[in-house]
Amino acid sequence: MIPALLVSSGEPAGVGPELMYALAQRDYAARLVVVGSLELLRERLPPAYDSLKFVPYDPLARPDPPFNSGRIEVIDLPLAAKVIPGRYNPANAPYVLSMLNEACRRCLSGEFDGVVTAPVSKGVIAEYGVPFTGHTEYLQQKCGVNRVVMMLGCRELKVALATTHLPLRQVADAITPQLLTEVVTILHRDLQRRFGLKHPLIAAAGLNPHAGEDGHLGTEERDIIIPTFDKLRQSGIDIRGPYPADTMFRPQLLESAAVFLTMYHDQGLPVLKYVGFDHGYNTTLGLPFIRTSVDHGTAMDLAGTYRADPRSLSEAVELAIRQAHCTAEAQV
Repeated sequence: MIPALLVSSGEPAGVGPELMYALAQRDYAARLVVVGSLELLRERLPPAYDSLKFVPYDPLARPDPPFNSGRIEVIDLPLAAKVIPGRYNPANAPYVLSMLNEACRRCLSGEFDGVVTAPVSKGVIAEYGVPFTGHTEYLQQKCGVNRVVMMLGCRELKVALATTHLPLRQVADAITPQLLTEVVTILHRDLQRRFGLKHPLIAAAGLNPHAGEDGHLGTEERDIIIPTFDKLRQSGIDIRGPYPADTMFRPQLLESAAVFLTMYHDQGLPVLKYVGFDHGYNTTLGLPFIRTSVDHGTAMDLAGTYRADPRSLSEAVELAIRQAHCTAEAQV
């Protein structure tokens, strides 16, 4: 099986377009097709790679491997406005969204197995007037699914989030039995289906300091989290906790847990980014297709300097390839 994957080139004024050259530095075991402005990609190609060829994507072509050595296939989309590296322009928000819409359409049709996304700016898209809290929520809406799970990882560990881009003031109200049941069920299912783990152990954090300390530091653990986890265990899901978040990432659990589930965005991600900042990835579970992403932002200060590190993009591509193979094996 040779996976076919789309790669969206991200915020046009950020480092995304110039990171695309990394796709042609080696032969990936997949057909990779970039979505974005062909003109922009050529403009932002690092000088050391001026022999790299960009070719229009032909859906009827069946190229033989190696697919990516010295060439990149592109689905060309027009920019809305001129791009200056390092300077946001809300006028290009429709261009950014068109990349995601194109990727969604082609993945839902079965033409591609999944999409790898370069970083975008939530603020710029919102400034244009389109409500946008991130790739995760946008793809969820486009695919019409009720729940997705954001999971980030690196070679050392994986961290999944019960809530994603919520103000901290809203997190406690969002932690409900329904949310936890849906998140843990998706996490368990996709660890089996997309990662090939037959019996994944999920280690979960509490919401409050000391995991609530028997209700003295908050009642969410006692009233919501623990009863919900008990029911999930009865259904055959191996979920442990809730653990105090400040002691959860200890060697014993790091060796045995398939993933750490945290209740909010900044509860577990500082740990992940400390150990894997330059080689992390992001993946959205619960979608009808594979979606992975780099684990960094648009890096506007590096745009146009050709100093951006492509390792996170490579990790995201490799993860998508592994997920595609695991998914295919699970369907046999």
